[in-house]
Amino acid sequence: MIQLEVLELSHRHVNKRTGAITGAVAAVVAGVAILLPHANASTNTPQPPETFSSQSAALLAASLNADLGGKTAGWYLDAPARHLVVNVLSDDDARRVQSQGAIAKVVRNTMPALRDGVRTLSDTASIPGTAWSIDPKTNQIVVLADRTVTGTKMATLTRATDRLSGLVSVKRTSGEFTPNDSGGRRQGAAGGSSPAAGGTGGQTGGANATTGAIGGSAIFGGRAQCSLGFNVTVQGAPAFITAGHCGNESKTWAADQAGSQPLGTVADSRFPKTDFSLVKYDDPTTKPSSTVDLQNGSTQQITQAADAAVGMKVQRSGSRTGLKDGTVTGLDATVNYGNGDIVNGLIQTDVCAEPGDSGGPMFAGDAAVGLTSGGSGDCTQGGETFFQPVTAALAATGAVIGAGDAGDNAGAAGGDDANGNGASAGSGNATGGGDANGNDASAGSSAGSTAGAGDANGTDAGAGSGDVNGTDAGAGSGDANGTDAGAGSTTGATTGADGGDGQQ
Repeated sequence: MIQLEVLELSHRHVNKRTGAITGAVAAVVAGVAILLPHANASTNTPQPPETFSSQSAALLAASLNADLGGKTAGWYLDAPARHLVVNVLSDDDARRVQSQGAIAKVVRNTMPALRDGVRTLSDTASIPGTAWSIDPKTNQIVVLADRTVTGTKMATLTRATDRLSGLVSVKRTSGEFTPNDSGGRRQGAAGGSSPAAGGTGGQTGGANATTGAIGGSAIFGGRAQCSLGFNVTVQGAPAFITAGHCGNESKTWAADQAGSQPLGTVADSRFPKTDFSLVKYDDPTTKPSSTVDLQNGSTQQITQAADAAVGMKVQRSGSRTGLKDGTVTGLDATVNYGNGDIVNGLIQTDVCAEPGDSGGPMFAGDAAVGLTSGGSGDCTQGGETFFQPVTAALAATGAVIGAGDAGDNAGAAGGDDANGNGASAGSGNATGGGDANGNDASAGSSAGSTAGAGDANGTDAGAGSGDVNGTDAGAGSGDANGTDAGAGSTTGATTGADGGDGQQ
């Protein structure tokens, strides 16, 4: 919008000569007033903050980071306003961010400095019962220490963090970091409540030889109880993904504890370092539904996979505690469960979970986001729970979201995303994504996975989101209809050492 400054001239004492000159000057001023706004209307003109879906925010954050030469220092969604907040290092960069409808926050710590801090912690503070992630909201590395970190272990942690003054904040959590399966050596380590009514109702998940089971249903292997994550297809065969520490516990899985309703056999299990496993249905004609049990008699259709973003609203379904919700609080988290079981690249949340919920699905609307790994606390007092990113698991196993009837839903309209934006239709690659520290995308999901959700206007469908700093988005964005999203990188996750019996 062109704004003109109107100059009021007095004509009482103006002669013809002066009036002519004044008229000419006024014409020049008017012309300049018209031209200058166009001359200054560059991409750095601040704009009112816009609202974003998780996918569209990730795309813009990645674009801004590229435009600024990789000098952003993280980003997050400011819920419930759904504003994109981008950390920058200068006022000039802030104006560039604001010109694109995002909120700029000038911060002190650079991303390289934060990454170096993470590496230092890995080298000097690898202590059981600790976890850390880069928090873009505070522009610091947030270190969590559970109740087992006392005495010598706490002194070691304090020495390590004191050397990183200004980069690190340390918080205590009242529980103990453990994987969230039920059974084996670590059964009941997290304590907690009895199974929710919805959870116990889902323990068989309506499983049968034809339909398999659905996300959030109880699955049993050996002495362990876990939860099914998401139904997938791998090389044309029906399968499901769950936690890797569950897959390490038993080779075969059933829908009941007695094993009279067999489901499938583990084809790939990775824990520690990462935490996911792929279980192929024993019956290749099984057509499981690509849905999640909402533990109230209804289900949520899952049509795509998506990367998490700090501030994203998510839900989790588990056979122990039913349906819970919360917010993503950190990305690329490292958790030390003890016994040498250290897992990297996890999604940190304030969602609760308990033993038996392991492997269960975390989702945002119709998008698969994570697999329950473990955490601290319970669903009575609360706590933190960490999730394996689904996109990395899909890329490493070559699986795609949807199995059986789910394949018929590719391209169908997606549901609302975690921020309430309607997802537009269209097939395409679900995601690619970098880690929270701005490293290259560790995994983009395999080509052919279902719809990538866009924002409320149907834009940015099928886009692969970048890391928490907006860098190195793995997937090319799709068009407004979500078609032909480019594939993200397909680097497989490193195979972790076999945890053996009791690695839960």
